[in-house]
Amino acid sequence: MDALADRLLSLIKRISGKWVAALTIVFYPVLGLIVPLALDLPRSGLFVANVVGVYLAGLVSLGWLGGQLEAQRRRHLLEWTTELRHLNAEEFEWLVGETFRREGWMVTETGRQDAPDGNIDLQIERDGQRKMIQCKRWTAREVPVEEIRSFIGTLSVAGLTGRDGIFVTLSNFTQAAEEQAHKGHLELLDGKALRDRMDKIRRAEPCPICGRKMRLDHSPYGWWFRCVSPGCLGKKDLGGDPVRALEFLTEAP
Repeated sequence: MDALADRLLSLIKRISGKWVAALTIVFYPVLGLIVPLALDLPRSGLFVANVVGVYLAGLVSLGWLGGQLEAQRRRHLLEWTTELRHLNAEEFEWLVGETFRREGWMVTETGRQDAPDGNIDLQIERDGQRKMIQCKRWTAREVPVEEIRSFIGTLSVAGLTGRDGIFVTLSNFTQAAEEQAHKGHLELLDGKALRDRMDKIRRAEPCPICGRKMRLDHSPYGWWFRCVSPGCLGKKDLGGDPVRALEFLTEAP
């Protein structure tokens, strides 16, 4: 049951709400009730089938809902987070994943905070190309060359090369680490490079006057966008409801 549950959770996070509803109907009314009655199973068999049907139907619906909430939280992290140092390790992985997702990659989270993850936190795919990503939410300590060698070794064991990997951190890399990555053709993203990529794909609201990006702000009167260009008075009122602002910002471009 545990193995089946893991496979189902992985599947249902990628399907639409209509498929979730269909699977829920298949698992409970059909598998858990109609089929056992049609086969005239004994009471014990009917009970077991009913329990399994309820379990699978609940797993599908709750797992899909959890996936939707996770996706919304990832978008929230990307749009609202300005100080990345406040993120924990899991949130940092989500942020990196959402950044690549906005760039058109299909992202699979493989990192686990409570167990070894084999140095791979994210897998991304696009146009037949696949890459593995390791995330290090280090803020002060530079990433040493040993970490780069370890990650390249992990890729090699998986039958991949350095070209198939990306190493992401909030801090910087030592010179030796950069040289090793260059030799192994491994892509490195330090804190500045990551912020630059985030700025390119964050949802931006253009100023109605000058066309430049506006900044979200809040006052006693509610939420609104304000142009930060010198001398420009452009703005957009979002009203007093914070939910409206949240929905606007977390909606994918």
